[in-house]
Amino acid sequence: MASFDVIVLGTGGIGSAALSALARRGVHVLGLEQFSAAHDRGSSHGQTRLIRQAYFEHSDYVPLVLRSYELWDELSVRRGERLFQQTGLLQVGPADGAVVQGVIHSAAQHGLDVEQLTATEVTQRWPGFLVPAAQVGVFERRAGVLPVEKCVQAHLDDAVACGAALRTDEAVVAIEAGPTTIQVQTTRGQYDAARLVVTAGPWSARWLANLGVRLVVRRKPLFWFATRTPVYRATEGCPAFLYETPRGVFYGFPELQLGELKIAEHSGGDEVADPAAVDRQLRAEDQCRLTEFIADYLPHVLTERTGHVVCMYTMSPDEHFLVDTLAGDSRICFAAGLSGHGFKFAPVLGEALADLATAGHSELPIAFLNCRRPTLKRGPDSAAR
Repeated sequence: MASFDVIVLGTGGIGSAALSALARRGVHVLGLEQFSAAHDRGSSHGQTRLIRQAYFEHSDYVPLVLRSYELWDELSVRRGERLFQQTGLLQVGPADGAVVQGVIHSAAQHGLDVEQLTATEVTQRWPGFLVPAAQVGVFERRAGVLPVEKCVQAHLDDAVACGAALRTDEAVVAIEAGPTTIQVQTTRGQYDAARLVVTAGPWSARWLANLGVRLVVRRKPLFWFATRTPVYRATEGCPAFLYETPRGVFYGFPELQLGELKIAEHSGGDEVADPAAVDRQLRAEDQCRLTEFIADYLPHVLTERTGHVVCMYTMSPDEHFLVDTLAGDSRICFAAGLSGHGFKFAPVLGEALADLATAGHSELPIAFLNCRRPTLKRGPDSAAR
């Protein structure tokens, strides 16, 4: 049996960052991944993810995302590749809606650069977007895009370069927390460690059975559509975008590969009973919702689909992250329930998990994400939405 100081279970977006953070501290650490490195089976794939500072979900995320910006830059320097592309982000919705009001509140509280725009100002500045007269826009210049698979691979490469052991295509089948060590049985062998970090994405509930919080996995299709003009190109100044509409919340990216635009719905999504058996096939109703959004707001995007993939969100009851040690066994720490907005935080959550695994606490401002917060519904019957 091989022994380690810490084992990281799941090396996707957050797990790869935790593995890197631990290895850089000189910890004897093992990363276990049931699929290949930077795989497309979970939540961290599909070419791109947004990163933004004026956080509408909760202003307490802002210090964490600002630290993430620093860490993404440091990783880029260490790996010698650009991992952040500043495109700006246009967010559109009702003036009193959750998105616009949340952005304005976070920007004011933390002194962030956010520009408020009328519907007319938005459409004059970016002719690729339609905005109803009753809606408004907010533009965050410092927002941008992360290449998701490249980011995961960069963290894994960084971890291995610093001495981490990484086992891919090796699924965990059992975990036993003994009095002195935690034993992890996989399809290929057995390992033990003093500490365990659980970053298993949609599979987290299996390994956090005593959490007392229901985690709901949702199926999330991502689409690419053809465009007819250059107005959506990042090189032409088109930003990433997010719309709060009566039908739901939709988002997309400027053309990074010429001729196609990535668009997806952030809201909704069918519940997934088994993440290993999620339906990855194209459904007519999935595309219908996107084509309706395109018809209403993106006048120069064609309904010709050029690609699609399916990923998964793991939802917490209040849609905020769970970052904590496990009640009853502080040797096990975790990040779970990232609720579809967690990837941008990968390096800072990796740093926080490394703190929890080595010191039992973190100086980072993560207290609002613990499992004792009053907004969490407890017990097996709590709902995600």
